[in-house]
Amino acid sequence: MSDDKTNKPFNLNMHTARLLMREPFFAALSRRIDKVATTSVPTAGVRVNKERAQFELFYNPEFMGALSDEHKLGILMHEFYHIIFEHVTKRMPTEGIRRIDNIAMDLAINGLPEMRGKLPCEADPGPTMPGSEEPMKGVLPGEGPFKDLPSGMTYEWYLKELEKMKDEQQQSGDGDGDPFGGMDSLDDHDAFGETGDPTVNEIAKERLKDAIKKAAEEAEKARNWGSVSSGMRQDIMERISSKVDWRKVLRYFVKTSQRSDKRSTPRRINKRFPKVHPGKRVRRHAKIAISIDQSGSVDDGMLAAFFSELNKLAEIAEFTVVPFDTRVAEDKVYTWKKGQSKKTERVLTGGTCFNAPTKFVNDGDFDGHIVLTDLMAPKPIASKCQRMWMTTKQYAARPYFSTNERIIAIDA
Repeated sequence: MSDDKTNKPFNLNMHTARLLMREPFFAALSRRIDKVATTSVPTAGVRVNKERAQFELFYNPEFMGALSDEHKLGILMHEFYHIIFEHVTKRMPTEGIRRIDNIAMDLAINGLPEMRGKLPCEADPGPTMPGSEEPMKGVLPGEGPFKDLPSGMTYEWYLKELEKMKDEQQQSGDGDGDPFGGMDSLDDHDAFGETGDPTVNEIAKERLKDAIKKAAEEAEKARNWGSVSSGMRQDIMERISSKVDWRKVLRYFVKTSQRSDKRSTPRRINKRFPKVHPGKRVRRHAKIAISIDQSGSVDDGMLAAFFSELNKLAEIAEFTVVPFDTRVAEDKVYTWKKGQSKKTERVLTGGTCFNAPTKFVNDGDFDGHIVLTDLMAPKPIASKCQRMWMTTKQYAARPYFSTNERIIAIDA
């Protein structure tokens, strides 16, 4: 279906702000989740983009355009809850996600108090989509084949109950029947499950926690979470407070900073012209700047833990240590080698200005920039390469400035 009064396909990005006007928390979260229109799925869903290690919401424009505004809102909140509950990255059976998993996940979301009246149901069905004879309806606790199931339970609880329903049907001799009355998930779950790369999962979860944290902060500041219940607010806050493995995040940052380097080498034969040209060896390497705040906030324990991890990454990256306060001590900049002892002495004693190391890195040939600091200085100028901030748990919880760049706490 097209946007109102136009022949253009429905564009969710143009409608999100209006649809989420009553839901400040989800509106803030939505701004931090990419939305992708596609006709490859019949409805909508969420997934981890493996290339970017980031969650995204994908939707069929015809499906979303056919829904009422209230049902559009319900679908958006439903998808965001799949992300918040970590259904997307949950370990699935070896045979892949099953219909029973789909239903259990949806029951856990659709039974929440804030979802009441926002999804297609028996009393308020959605449109009849092409290829279907029945109007669309979501799976809800207390309705249809799930009329005896209560609301407000977890995915794991519903999964056990659904397994019991299947077993009871088989024991009754009606093994060919469908205990779920032909019902299935309203949205697309085919992209659920682990990506196959634990590091991608870790960084995607870390980015998500940062997005949820910022959305929660906006809702708290406005004193308006919309329809999110107090119990769910507490659950959300507990989820984003769990610890992220900073070592995995550091490894991912270095790997995504790598560049390809093709070099001629007589030792490697060129398969196309073996007698004429030397072969090409493709090497992936990264030049990373490590800016260390000299204000005294970066202690020896934090440095020891950090450089111990760099030892494991030295074969795929070159690390340049950049001491700074309000300026860079350029005569003290050095390239750190694997196994080299760290230099912990302070070489500067001033305040802190992040513009100084950023300008130094921007003027150099670097692929990534890591800043070890307490974050207690104004927001710096933009970085030409990807930048990440590493600090202690205390400072990570309350940074001096707001940024979309990654802030990681090192537990020394």
